[in-house]
Formats: sequence, structure tokens, C-alpha cells
Amino acid sequence: MAEEERDTERGSSMDSTESRWVFQEDEDESEIDEFDADLPIVDSEDEENGEQRLVRTGPRIDSFDVEALEVPGAHRNDYEDINMGKRIVLIFQTLGVVFGDVGTSPLYTFSVMFRKAPINGNEDILGALSLVLYTLILIPLLKYVLVVLWANDDGEGGTFALYSLICRNAKASLLPNQLASDARISGFRLKVPSPELERSLKIKERLENSLTLKKILLLLVLAGTSMVIANGVVTPAMSVLSSVNGLKVGVDAIKQDEVVMISIAFLIILFSLQKYGTSKMGLFVGPALFIWFCSLAGIGIYNLVKYDSSVLRAFNPIYIYYFFARNSTKAWYSLGGCLLCATGSEAMFADLCYFSVRSVQLTFVFLVLPCLMLGYLGQAAYLMENHEDAGQAFFSSVPSGAFWPTLLIANIAALIASRAMTTATFSCIKQSTVLGCFPRLKIIHTSRKFMGHIYIPVINWFLLAVSLVFVCSISSMDEIGNAYGIAELGVMMMTTILVTLVMLLIWQINIIIVLSFAVVFLGLELVFFSSVLWSVTDGSWIILVFAVIMFLIMFVWNYGSKLKYETEVKQKLSTDLMRELGCNLGTIRAPGIGLLYNELVKGIPGIFGHFLTTLPAIHSMIIFVSIKYVPVPMVPQSERFLFRRVCQKSYHIFRCIARYGYKDVRKENHQTFEQLLMESLEKFIRREAQERSLESDGDDDSNSEDEYSGTRVLIAPNGSVYSLGVPLLADFTETSIPTFEASTSEDVNSQSPNPPVLDAEQSLERELSFIRKAKESGVVYLVGHGDIRARKDSWFVKKLVINYFYAFLRKNCRRGIANLSVPHSHLMQVGMTYMV
Repeated sequence: MAEEERDTERGSSMDSTESRWVFQEDEDESEIDEFDADLPIVDSEDEENGEQRLVRTGPRIDSFDVEALEVPGAHRNDYEDINMGKRIVLIFQTLGVVFGDVGTSPLYTFSVMFRKAPINGNEDILGALSLVLYTLILIPLLKYVLVVLWANDDGEGGTFALYSLICRNAKASLLPNQLASDARISGFRLKVPSPELERSLKIKERLENSLTLKKILLLLVLAGTSMVIANGVVTPAMSVLSSVNGLKVGVDAIKQDEVVMISIAFLIILFSLQKYGTSKMGLFVGPALFIWFCSLAGIGIYNLVKYDSSVLRAFNPIYIYYFFARNSTKAWYSLGGCLLCATGSEAMFADLCYFSVRSVQLTFVFLVLPCLMLGYLGQAAYLMENHEDAGQAFFSSVPSGAFWPTLLIANIAALIASRAMTTATFSCIKQSTVLGCFPRLKIIHTSRKFMGHIYIPVINWFLLAVSLVFVCSISSMDEIGNAYGIAELGVMMMTTILVTLVMLLIWQINIIIVLSFAVVFLGLELVFFSSVLWSVTDGSWIILVFAVIMFLIMFVWNYGSKLKYETEVKQKLSTDLMRELGCNLGTIRAPGIGLLYNELVKGIPGIFGHFLTTLPAIHSMIIFVSIKYVPVPMVPQSERFLFRRVCQKSYHIFRCIARYGYKDVRKENHQTFEQLLMESLEKFIRREAQERSLESDGDDDSNSEDEYSGTRVLIAPNGSVYSLGVPLLADFTETSIPTFEASTSEDVNSQSPNPPVLDAEQSLERELSFIRKAKESGVVYLVGHGDIRARKDSWFVKKLVINYFYAFLRKNCRRGIANLSVPHSHLMQVGMTYMV
């Protein structure tokens, strides 16, 4: 793994000045790349997908590499360069947030196992203990800590982080809004070729060309995410109930109804404290969980010394065989309980956005795993002489003098465990939202320093409500444990499949290693899954129903969003039609800037034609703004905006794509956003003028041997010239530029055979002055709300999904413009309905 890690680092952090392998498109395709390094191109309605070939480029420096270095934290992990004191604090926070779930598994693992397979002798205890020990070694340690954690997406973990990683390396997304320029974001960090490159390219090509494979991949991701959300429901129920059940051991008068009521009160307190954030709560509960792990180890050592240290023989896996030979079917049933010792493994990966990989790995290997093993060994040693206490194995094994302090710290640890999966659910839902697979919700960032610390109020209270229903309807630990196993295994299997794909497509490691990983872990998880499914009729089916509901919500939202986007692409306007509309309706240009929000990344949106037919005038400058989330965690501010001209220069109509990663925070107000937008537009116009100046200079030196001849060049802020490796604008003839009348402040007769040529510097200053005056006149946000309805001749199911389910979700989700807090006086909204 260390060697793979070094290879991965070499591939992802390759120096810009070294030669690179890149996918080179055909010339026709490269000429119509819409957003090629922020350089200006006129609109092109007809686009074709050119073939790609892998070529090695010469040494070059990309301007984005230079500009990104000027942004603090653009390529720096939040957890690098911290002193020892902060590292200790970070370890405590890691304990409090990541390991709460797996840390409380000793409360219920043996109890559930021995209810399904009662103890008939000490060999059964050794067999069950051996099963637990090797499950801990195989799933949390070998699979997650040593392999899966390295499949993170620049520090982000979870099902959708894996999906984002795959989509970044192959066009696997069903939403057709990918641009070639997205791959130039410095956060993409694509890997250089390896001996396994040919196989990787074949898989990539097969995935990109197969719509069926794309749909299967998306369905797997949605299924895994729905299981994560289901885990956010069942984890609090299981952890809190199991800890409160310890009162039955200390107080004989306590009945099950009282246990349920106390658990409900604890759950309400837990979810009420969630809004205070991971940093604050993690620092508080971290020391508490550290005491809990020390208590597990101390009680385990005490029981080993006092009762039977021969349980150490369970490290011999032969006792697993003896356990199945003695109990056969009952031993197979008990696998569902055995899996509970590994619950929380997925939380380690999903909560990775909160902490670094190294901090999670070191904390687990040197603290969490040894304490858990000692805890299980101690319980087994106690049960060797007390078979009758198997139903409450943990609390019965606690020494009488330490019972009440242990009960207190166990309940605190249970609340912490519930938070671990809740924070993982928040992270996963945010990732799915920005990738278009979950309705937009209000997200609160609870930390100014670490952007991954979030809180989603609606999901928080929704999980509380479902957890309370779950606890009240199913109070049996066996049934809840079975439901817990179903939810956990569903996520684990999806993670195994996605990580296998990452190994093949991105890591490009030996096929034998990949097959070994897939066969061993997927096979193991399928065996566990068969055990929990056999008992699904005992009440744990409720969690499956909940997961199916969440799956359908995500599927309907993704399906409706995809149909809406595809319809908008089909109904986009041509420049000729826009000109005819403006002339026929007598539309005039009023001073000011109009920011028209839409989702299209190419072409003129159809909603703009709706504005033209509705309003008597449009602004003197129009910018089509598209907020686009790209499959990277963060986009540096210097690479945020991409500009291009939509029409002739005299029309002052631009397109802007504001790119965000799924980890980026859109907390800027509308004034800050406008300022950043206008600054980027001015840079684009100056860069355009510099490029045209270089073109004219290059015509005089066409015969000289120039390193940058035949390529576009760019002037960096420090004055250096960088090659962009794409054809010059001179390759575009004047006939490719649409000619139509302009109704702006600057008239240019483009149809004249010899148009007047203005001084370049004078033209530049004139346009910049026009932009500043338009900005002073005011900025208005033109928001088009496009809704979709199923056609009358559509299937009944499609009408039901689009006209009712998707419409309900869209009506109750958060509008995208809400993030900018635009005042109503600056906002103009027009609705439009598309028939699909």
C-alpha cells in the first residue's frame, strides 16, 4: 500500500513543467471547445464529438497552475502544517466524530450473537470470539483503514465521493453538462499513464459509451447513499437502546417500557445538540470517548486476569470452523450479530471530510483496534464461567465497583456513536445535492476554518422523527440489530464495488490485486448479507422500506433534473432567432447589467426568448450565468469563472460559468458575487485583447522559429507568456462569426468588405468604460424558473413521476438563488413550462 500511495502521489501532483500525457482531440473539436482556458470564441450551435488520442506534450506551464498557487489553501490540506498540540486536539476530535459507532459495538455484539446461537459450551464462546476478532481485522482494518481510505476524493470520503472520482476520470455522469475545460481545473489531478493504462482506457471507453453501464453505476451509488441515510436512523436507535438497557442489570425494577422512554429522551437531546457543530462537539466528546476506550481495555484486562486468559486461543481461526461444525444453521444466523462489531466502518470513510487520512488511520490502529479487541476478549473470558449472562454480556462483565461509572460513560459513548453516523449522513447528502441527486436543502456550515463541517436542519429533524418511530415500534435488540446489519452491509457492498472500479480505472494496479480485493470482501459481505436477509421478516423490514423511499426520492429528483436539462438543451435559441425576436418586438437596450441565471453551459437558453417576449427592454449588458458543480472537492477562486462572448462584440452579451466543487461553500452575498464576477470579466476582456495583439504580432513573425507558433498563448499576471497548446483565434475566419445588427452603444458594420479597424488599446478602454458605466447603472438578477410537465401521450408512470412526485420535490426544495440573498428590488423572475 505504501508503494501504491507513492505512485498515486506521483500521479496526482505531477509538476507542471514536466512533459505530460494528455487526451488530444481532433482539430475540429479543439477549435470549438467553448471554454478553452478562458479564451474568447464565438457561439457555435453545432458541436461534434471528435475522437481522442493519447499524446505526450512538451514541457509547458499552464496559467491555471500559476494562478491557483496564489489562492491560499487551493492545494493544501486543512490539516497540514499543524503543531503537536493541535494534532493531539485533532486526535480527540477524530475519536469523538469518527469512531463513536464502532467504539460502542461491544455493548451489543455478543448479546445479539448468543441470542441467535445460544452457548452450548466454551468452544462456542471461542468460536464466536474468533469470528468477531477476524471480522474486525478483515473489514475495518484491512478493507477500510488500509485500502478504502486511500480512495478518497482529495480528502472527501463516502459513496458520492467515489462516484465523483469516477466521473472525473470518465464521462460517467448522466447529466450532459460536461465541458473539456473542466479537466483543466487544477483539482482534477489526473494520473499519468502506467503499465495498466491500456486496460484502464478500455474500461473508460466502455463506461463512457454505454448508457446502461452509466445507469447501473448511478443506481448503485443511489442505493449506497440510501443505506447511509438508513444508517443515520438505525444507529441512534441501536446505540442508545443498548446503553440504556444496562439499567436492567443495575436496577431490577426497570422494565422495557421505561428503557424505551429514557431512550427517547436521550435521542431528543442528541439531535438537539447536533446544530452546535462537529468542531465544538467533537472537542467535547473526544475526551469522553477516550475514557470509554480506556475503560474497554481496562475491563477487558481485568476479566482476562480474573476469569480465563485462555480465550487468547481464539486468534487461531480453527475455532471458527469448530463453531460452524457444532451449530451449523444457528451459527450462520449469528453472522448478523457478528457483523455488528464492524458497524461504523463506513462512518470512518464517510466522515473523512472532517479529518485527514493519517489521523484516522493512526488513531484506529494504535488506539481503537487494541481497545476493542481487549474489550471482546474480556467479555469472552467472563462468559467462559458465566454462560447465563450472555444476554447482557457487556454490563454483566463489568466489575461491581465500576458499574455505575461505566454505565454513565457507556451512555455518553452511545450518544457520540449516534452523532458519528449523523455527521456522515450530512456529508453524503451534501455531496449528492451538488451532483444533482438530491433536492437542494439549507446547509449550515458550523466551522469557519474547516469547510467540511456542516449541519442540515431538515435532515436532522427528519432523522430524529424516524428514529423515534423506529424505537417505539421495534424495541427488541435482535430486530434492531438485524436492521442495523442490513443498512450497514448495503453500504459496504456498494463501497466494495465502487472501490474496485476506482482500482481498475484510476489506480491502474495489477488485475490480480483488484480481483483479490473484490472476491474476498464482496464474497464475505454477501455471506453476511444472506444471514441478515433471512431474518428480515421479524420487523427489520422497516429499515428496508425507509431505504427504498430515500432511493426513490433521489432517483426521481435525478430523473426529473436530467429530463429538464435535456429539454432546455433542445429548446435553446439560435443567434439568428434572437436577433429576429429583438427586431420584431422592438426591444430596446436599457442601461445596466442583467444576470440571467440558467443551467445551460452551452448555447442561448430558451428562457431568454421568454424574457424578450415578456419585457419591452433588456439591459445594455447581458451575462448568462450558469452555476455548475464539477466533480472535484474545491475549485480555486482564480479558476472559478469562465467567460466567453455569445454574439458580436458590439452586443455586449457574455456567457459565464461559475464553477464550484461539492466541498465549496457559497456563502458570498450578492454584492461580493457581483464584484468577483465583474473583476473576472475585466480580466477576460484584457486577456482577449492581449491575445489578439499577440496574433497580430505573430503575423509579422510567421517565418521565425517560435516555440509558441501555431498555439494560443496567454499572459499571466506576472507578465510571463504561457502556451495553451491549442490553435490561435486566427484559425477562425470572419465567415464563422454570425453577422446581425447590433442595438448597443457600439455599432460595427461587419458586413462591409473593409471594416474600420480601431486602435486596439482604444477599443479595449472603450469597452471597459462601457462595462463600468453599466455596473454603475445597477445589476438585476433575471431568474428563469423552468418547470416540466409530462406530455399527454406519455405513460401513466411517467406522468405520475414528473407531474406529482418531481413537482412536489421541486416545489419544496431550496431555490439556487437563495444562496446569494438577492434583495427583491434587484430580482426579476419569469416562469416557463417545458413538455417532456
